[in-house]
Amino acid sequence: MKKILLVASLVTMVGCADSHNVSVAESNNATKIQSSDSVYIALSKDGSYGKHHYAGSGMMLSQTINSSFMKRLNNVEVAGKVQKYPDALHSAKEGGYDYLIYPTILHWEDRATEWSAKPDKVAVKISVVNVNGGIEIKSAVVNGKSGIMTLGGDHPQDLLPEPVETFTTQLFE
Repeated sequence: MKKILLVASLVTMVGCADSHNVSVAESNNATKIQSSDSVYIALSKDGSYGKHHYAGSGMMLSQTINSSFMKRLNNVEVAGKVQKYPDALHSAKEGGYDYLIYPTILHWEDRATEWSAKPDKVAVKISVVNVNGGIEIKSAVVNGKSGIMTLGGDHPQDLLPEPVETFTTQLFE
């Protein structure tokens, strides 16, 4: 009986755990962001899955990135509208920013996990570009998946802060 309870407890704990992954692209560029630098964060286009459009998901992603950078920098701005990459780079140059952070939602899936046993999933790409030369200094793909036993309330945006913070930390070390 004790073995059954132990196995059931382990299954429940594993089912509750969210998983995150940060895959940083290899780069020969060793540039690090300094505390005196400024950052312009592009507003990501909203995500969708199948026929479902997740209104506001782009802002949630950009705001998560903003929160991570604001811990380290004084001059950080999130764009007021979605822009294509060349337009965002131009806005960053015009604003006198040192770096452009260009996030892209690759996958955004919000499920009623507690009923369907299907996890929430998110995948985003974050590119960091030196505005002066237009050179990408680093990029990463952040993946997250919720646990099965969420008891409600979890969403894809809840899977982002930890891996985004991990990636941001690497930009300053």
